[in-house]
This record gives sequence, structure tokens and C-alpha cells, in this order.
Amino acid sequence: QVQLMESGGGSVQAGGSLRLSCVASTYTASSYCVAWFRQAAGKERERVARIVEANYQESTSYADSVKGRFTISQDNAKNTVYLQMNSLKPDDSAMYYCAARVGGCPQSPSAYNYWGQGTQVTVSS
Repeated sequence: QVQLMESGGGSVQAGGSLRLSCVASTYTASSYCVAWFRQAAGKERERVARIVEANYQESTSYADSVKGRFTISQDNAKNTVYLQMNSLKPDDSAMYYCAARVGGCPQSPSAYNYWGQGTQVTVSS
């Protein structure tokens, strides 16, 4: 059983930056796909970034809406995955969730077994 805890959310003005952290109680980087999802009020939960390690190589992927602005990374020694968010826009306002699963990295949130409680990001114009 993996427990995830997010932190780092807050309120910023458009153009600002935030770094979200997701600390896992225990996981082996080579076994898990870790993703950041977000859900705005009245909208479906969407995956914004994911990271997975396979054959000792790290692979990342981003939603088109955040590509070039967000960066996902991991610190294996700290069991932590980060989401660096730059050039934030009001449309980025949402609850951000960290999720993990063993194996591949599907888009659908229903495929992820482990979830954090979420951290709120609010971007004002």
C-alpha cells in the first residue's frame, strides 16, 4: 500500500510559479508510474504530467496545455515527485492530485490505484 501526500499549492498571480511536491510512503521508482492530475470545478479530472522509470531511464510526458511550462521530476532518495509550474495562467487553477500505479501510465484516472488528498492551486489574473 502506497500513501501519497501533496503539498505546495497556493494562490499566485498569473505569470507566477509554484512547485508541488508528492511524497510517497514507500515506492520503488522503477516499479511505479507517478502522475499529476488536476480537476477544476465542474470539469473532469485530467492528467497534466507523468513520470516513469524503465530500464534505468526516466520518461516524462505532458498535456499539451502545460507543455513548456510545467516540469515533472523525481528525487528517488526522498521518495518525492515534484511538479514545477511556471508561467501560470488562471486556467491552471484547480485541485492538483498526485497518483501512482504499478506498471504503465494510462491517461485515465480510474487506472491509478493510489491517490493523495490534493492541493489547491489558484491563479488570479
